[in-house]
Parts: sequence; C-alpha cells; structure tokens
Amino acid sequence: MNSPKKDGDDDVPVKDPVKYGELVILGYNGSLPTGDRGRRKSRFALYRRAKANGVKPSAAVHSRGQHSISFTLSRNQTVVVEYCHDNSTDMFQIGRSTESPIDFVVTDTSGGGKEGEDPSIAPSTISRFACRVVCERNPPYTARIYAAGFDSSKNIFLGEKATKWKNPDGHMDGLTTNGVLVMHPEGFPEDPKQGLWREISVCGDVYALRETRSGPTRGKLAEGESSALRDGSLVDLCGATLLWRTGEGLMRAPTLRHLEALRQELNASRPQCPVGLSTLAFPSLPRSHSLEERQPWVYLTCGHVHGRHDWGQRPEGVEMPGEGEVSTTRRECPLCRTVGPYVALWLGCEPAVYVDAGAPTHAFVPCGHVCSERTARYWAETPLPHGTHAFRPVCPFCSSALSTPGWTRLIFQGPID
Repeated sequence: MNSPKKDGDDDVPVKDPVKYGELVILGYNGSLPTGDRGRRKSRFALYRRAKANGVKPSAAVHSRGQHSISFTLSRNQTVVVEYCHDNSTDMFQIGRSTESPIDFVVTDTSGGGKEGEDPSIAPSTISRFACRVVCERNPPYTARIYAAGFDSSKNIFLGEKATKWKNPDGHMDGLTTNGVLVMHPEGFPEDPKQGLWREISVCGDVYALRETRSGPTRGKLAEGESSALRDGSLVDLCGATLLWRTGEGLMRAPTLRHLEALRQELNASRPQCPVGLSTLAFPSLPRSHSLEERQPWVYLTCGHVHGRHDWGQRPEGVEMPGEGEVSTTRRECPLCRTVGPYVALWLGCEPAVYVDAGAPTHAFVPCGHVCSERTARYWAETPLPHGTHAFRPVCPFCSSALSTPGWTRLIFQGPID
C-alpha cells in the first residue's frame, strides 16, 4: 500500500533540485481564498523525486501489490492490465480526493476566483482521481499526461458504463466520465497561438472531443499528436483548468518581485483621479484582495481610470450583474460621457499566466484584473471548456467569463499616459 502522505510533503528532494515544472490552477490570482495549505493550493511544483515511482504496462502478471487498470466489459468479464515499476519516470497524481495517492488536491473553481462550494451542496464534476502526469527523470524531462489516477489500492477502475475499447494492437484503453481535455499552444509564451482542444485517454492517446463532455462515443484518434505537455499547455478537469509551465519556461517568466517592481513604478508616476484630484495607488500584492481608499477604479467601456466616487450614477438601473459573479455598476464617465460598467482595478498577481514582462496597461472586462497588453490579448482569445460542450474565454486571475472584447486599455490621468 502507499505510505500515508502528510500535508505539505511534496517530496521535494534536498540534494537533487531538478524541477520538471509547475501546474497552476487558473482563477486564484496567486493563492486560494483560504490560503494554500499542504496538498490543497493554487499551484503545485513537480520536482524529481528522491526515488522513482513511475509505472508502465507489464506483459507478465505480478503480485497483488502492483498497479493495475481494470476494464469492466460486462458483469461477467473484466480485463485487468498489470503495471510494473518504471525507474526512468516519476508519477504525480491530481484529483479531488484527499487520499494519500493524490499529490495535488484540486476542487472546482467557480467564477470570481472562489473555491467550489461544499460538495454536499454542489456535487463536484472533478474526478476523485482525475489524471496523472508522468515525467522522465532524465533530460529533456518530458512530462506526459494521462486520464485517471491510481487509487489507494493502486487500481484504476473503468466501470461497465465507462467509454472503453480495444485498440488494433490489442491493448485496452478508455476515457473517464467527464474527460480530461488538453490544449497545446504553439510558440508560448513569445508568440503564442492557441491549439485545438483534445481529449486524453487513460493510456495517454489523443482524441478529438466527444459530442458532449460525458458522451458515450469517443472522438476520432488524433494521428501524430502527443500527450506530452508543452510550456503553456492547458489541462481541463471539468471544474478546474490547470496551466502547465515547464521548469525552463518558469525561468524566463516574470516573478512576483518583477510584478511588485511594476506596481511600484506605476504608483511612483502618481496617477490622479480626474474628479477627486487625489493620487491613486495599487495596494501591495499581498494585500491586493481587499479594497483600499486610494484604489484605482475604471470605466470599462472607455478605459478612463479614476478613484472611487459617486459621480455619474445612472438612475435607470444601477446594478448590472456581469457573468462569472462579477457585479458591475453602470456609470457615466465624467471625461468622455461614455456610459458603462465602473469597477475597481486589481493587479494580476499570478506570474505564471503572464506571456511577457510588460507594463500593466490593460484590464480584463468585466472583472478589472490588470496585466500587460499581450497577456490580456492572449487570454481573451483563448476559449476554455465550459459546461457540457461550450467554450468561453475567462480571466486567468479570477475565472470570470470575459465580455466581447474581453479587455480594455487603461487611460491614466497624469504623466504616464
């Protein structure tokens, strides 16, 4: 049996700090609302383990302690595929379960950057053992993703109703109930182009999407495509979307210290509120979750930045609820008289989602999260799975569904404009 895993134990080696990469849950802006604790957090770093724990299919039948995948074909027929130890790979498992085989506990992400509700109230659509990432222990440290994870009995069980089949070469394969979807972008992050969303099988093959998320018929095999993750790959677990950043990609990405320097540079330019004539300032990153007196606000339709004030409220319906639990107020901009949503601005604090280290000049609509222009454009043009067969772009910092267009250019009063 697997030894119990203690919260906070990521199996980070002391003498061998090879970092394969990181998985970052979109929508949390740097940390979970209740704080990152143990295996439940907004990001998970994958390091080379002190001892390899990977497994691979085995032709021989081994002891009961080995890993296996069970394919139930009927009440009376089950095909069991045995797995044996693979000393060339490390395996990391992701899912909703808090049992010891799960390395990274992921719960549903609701719009607005909140953790999912109590599962007893709102049943989760994320599998308890959703997927596994297998990393090669030697360069180039390729990471591959597979649907489903092994449970505490070291078994993956595909029941009678699960979509499964026998491939021409004779090996069994299948899909999980709600599927594991993957999108590999080209040229991320320098010149990123969105790829096609695909579904990953239990054995790591790549297929076109089913007609609906949990449909009974698999899509067509995507010939020549791979389950190997690239820098910027997205993994959707039907309830949460994860971003994969390679160790090399993270070395080139902006850091929290860089984002803090950009914040200080913006504040040093002393942007002014055109109405109150007060100096605006973005709060420091650790405190960027609660409104402050000098917080910048923006008229999303035109992009003019102000302080918080009561000028220009529209009598014909003050509240305009936006998608993704973002409540926005319709106001008239005092500079250009444009009517539209008026929201607080928040700096994007999750460095992994940035595609460059540019200045914070653009905001997502309707939530008001601020980042560089290229980052805003990329995510506004990247549809993520939503529901059973829909796709929509969301803010990577809070998961709010974006409007069309999904961003606005910020116009500050003062020397920086």
